[in-house]
Amino acid sequence: MENMKVVILCGGKGTRLREETEFKPKPMVEVGGYPIVWHIMHCYARYGFRDFILALGYKAEVAKEYFYHYRMRNSDFTIDLGNGDLTTHGHSSGFNCEDWRVTLCDTGEDTLKGARIKRVAKHIDTDRFMVTYGDGVANIDIERLVQFHKSSGKIGTFTGVRMPSRFGTVKTDAAGNIISWQEKPILDEYINCGFFVFKRAFLEYLSEDETCDLEKEPMEKLAAQGELSMYPHDGFWQCMDTLRDHQLLSRLWDSGERPWTK
Repeated sequence: MENMKVVILCGGKGTRLREETEFKPKPMVEVGGYPIVWHIMHCYARYGFRDFILALGYKAEVAKEYFYHYRMRNSDFTIDLGNGDLTTHGHSSGFNCEDWRVTLCDTGEDTLKGARIKRVAKHIDTDRFMVTYGDGVANIDIERLVQFHKSSGKIGTFTGVRMPSRFGTVKTDAAGNIISWQEKPILDEYINCGFFVFKRAFLEYLSEDETCDLEKEPMEKLAAQGELSMYPHDGFWQCMDTLRDHQLLSRLWDSGERPWTK
């Protein structure tokens, strides 16, 4: 399997989740005792992609502190108080992440997503790399996504999901008689949920200027040039944009259902 870096965009302030993000960045908000970014990393690690670059911004120090002390935080250990020697005894959580490699980069508090990727480019040394947002989990088959990207021949591939409407829809005839009633139907259109795969050439579409936004000029230019493809995903995907989203993911984890882990 081709080695590939995974860039996770972790710089947002999460203003619509202010109850949790006043003191920490949104990717560090916990679901089941672990930051949402940890869950995202597991989505990739189960397919063998374990080399991560976290593009930090708002309260970057929280993520740096968490991963710096990760082994001690998640392991049983013995400490010799005389000389300070520390011996760990495996992961008490039951989740072994010892083969993960995590690069943490402060890319600026107000930097937009395209510039964040460009600012970590010096750590991307592979022909292709992946990018995703730091607030969404899914049961996407990452291996199939990568193969789809390669077969497309395009510079960039994003994953598309179909979302339920926020409202029910009603169809009537001219006299006002009800033809159909659908409560929050699944929309025909796809939306971008992240889980991108890019050829290295995509870095040339980006700028370190903090106003460079991923979904604006860079992606629009790729699409206009015919260099963008979409991988359709009809399985589970859920972002953590609001307190309600956070509560949903927490309930799924606590119930043992955890669809993003399957």
